[in-house]
Order: sequence, then C-alpha cells, then structure tokens
Amino acid sequence: MHVLEIIMRIIKHDSLFIQFIKANPDLVTFIKLGDLVEGIIIEKSPREVVVDLGKFGTGIVYRGELMNSRDTIKNAQVGDTIQAKVLEVDNHEGFVELSLSDAERQKSWLELEELQGKEELFTVTPTTANKGGLVAEVKGIKAFLPASQLSSEHYPDVEDNDKQKIEEELNKLIGQELRVKILDMNSHINKLIISERAALELDIRELIKEYEVGQTVKGIVSGVADFGVFIKFVDNPNIEGLIHVSELDYRTIENPKEVVTIDDIVQAKIIDIKEGKVSLSLKALKPNPWESVMDTYQEGKQVEGTVYNINPVGAIINLDEIFQGQVHVTDFGSVEELKKQLSIGEKRTFIIKEIKPDERRILLSLT
Repeated sequence: MHVLEIIMRIIKHDSLFIQFIKANPDLVTFIKLGDLVEGIIIEKSPREVVVDLGKFGTGIVYRGELMNSRDTIKNAQVGDTIQAKVLEVDNHEGFVELSLSDAERQKSWLELEELQGKEELFTVTPTTANKGGLVAEVKGIKAFLPASQLSSEHYPDVEDNDKQKIEEELNKLIGQELRVKILDMNSHINKLIISERAALELDIRELIKEYEVGQTVKGIVSGVADFGVFIKFVDNPNIEGLIHVSELDYRTIENPKEVVTIDDIVQAKIIDIKEGKVSLSLKALKPNPWESVMDTYQEGKQVEGTVYNINPVGAIINLDEIFQGQVHVTDFGSVEELKKQLSIGEKRTFIIKEIKPDERRILLSLT
C-alpha cells in the first residue's frame, strides 16, 4: 500500500495520526508535481523503466518519456541511480509517474541559475542569426544574444541601420566562440538572454582591481565626444577610461578637440573608480594656476581678451592660454543685447572688476 494511502486512512483518527508521525518521522515527507527526485532503476524495458524512490514509493517512466530522453536512458542499467521530475504523484497504477527529459531540462535551468547568481562567464558558439541578434545553446537551453549586447568589436556598425545588412554582419559570427554571461532568465517562459558586453564589463572590473585612485596612467586617445575624451590604457588596452570635459584643463573647454586628437598619447590621473568605470583627469596633473593668479592680474586693471563663448549667463573671455574671465549678462540687460556688443572671436579691452581665486573666476566689464 502506498504511504500516502496509509496516511490518508490514519488521518481520519487524530490520535492514531499523531502516533504514526511520532513512530515514522521519515515517512512524513511529501513529494509534489514538478519535484526533482532521485532513485535506483529496478526494471528496464523498451516500454518502461521502473525506479525505486525509497520513502516516496515506486516511480515509473513510460515509453513516451523514454523516447524523449534516449541519450540519457540508452546507457543506463538496472542498479544505476537516475534523476527524474515528478509528473504525477499517484497515477492510476499507483506509481509516481516520472519524466527524464523534464528532469534534464530542470537541472539545466538550476545550473543556469547558479551561473547567473555567481556571475560566472562562459563561452557559447552561435548557431543561427536574425535581425535582432544571435541564437546559441547553453546546457541544452536555447539562449538569445541581442545585437545590442555584443561587444564593440562584434557589434554590427551598419549605416542607416539596414536590417538586412545587420543580419549579414551577424551571420559572420556564427560558429565563433563568444565569451558571455547571463543577463536575464525565466525558466517558466523559456527565456534566456546572454550578453557579451556584460561579460567584457565583468572582465574589466577584475582588471581594474590592479589600479587605484590617485595613480597616474599612460593612455592613448581612442575617442573624442562633446562630453569628454576616451583613453585606452597603454599597459592594458581592454580598459578604457573617460576624461570628462571639465577635467581636461582649468580653463572652460567647449570642444575637447581643442586639447587632444585621436591616437594622442597622454598621461592622466585616476580620480574615480566606480561600477567598472574609470574616471581620469588631465587637469589633476597640472599645477593649479589660480594659486598664483594675483601675480599676473590685478583688480581695476585693463586687460585685452578674446571672446571665447557666449551663453545664457554671459560671455567667457580668453585672457591668455591659461586664464579666462567672465562678463555677466546683467551688464547688458539680456543675452540678445550682449550678442549685439560682443561676438565670438572678437578682441576687446576689459576692466578686471574682481578676482576670486577660490572660485576660479575673474569678473570683467567692458571699458
């Protein structure tokens, strides 16, 4: 008689049920649909495999399930231990009905969950491609690698985002080994998203551990944008740091190309390392000119300058290669009026109204 049947008969009498639990604590362990169980094969035939599940009773794998797991069962012998998934706790024959293929799949998902939890990196070989990305297999589970999650080296940089050309570029990656990590997964809907870019970022986080804030590094200018300059470390080209435009110089810089060009070799100081990103500074390696500004300029004196930029606050004036002054918009009443009297690139004579070294400001007015 099945253990569950015994318990159901005994449970009708509370005192007997309590006595049963005390006498048989090991038996009061239930299995449910979807559980992974382990058992020993006691019978094997082309039609079915019978498994001893110990305290859970006797399990059975029917022919249909055997067909779905040929590779697993082919070399299994009576006496071997196997894992299976519970399809039915107590079927019409009194057996625990099992699935081997579902167990393999569930085990794969559990292993994938472990990989995700540990943020482990692994390699995949894409088998197909479409306009959105690449498809590969991880532990028997189909995984999708979106094109947006490819590294910059493999990203399909196509003009006008032509979908046909993107797919052609992605097809070139089929059969190549790519190092990835799990980005997102959901076993209930068979969703497994992997990322090469995230794997590279994780690698970089490890490499960055060799560096610290305050350290000076040698780098090559790899990119220039409005907001700053990208620098690849000479001794470790996989690491790319950013010099924000405000860290290029003590002067206000409107266009970083005024200071550097692609492939320039520069020395920069690490000012921050956060979440796998390195912030650098050129300014931090230069002496602070504002500590001696009073040696060069004095309040009340006249000075020549060139209009560098006009913004809603006023105008920035280049006084020399180091210092800049500011003319406030309130001196003109409005930006429109300011633009009538000053134009970018124009040389004019100004009076130094005030010098504020702590604020790194020289306030000017027109003569």
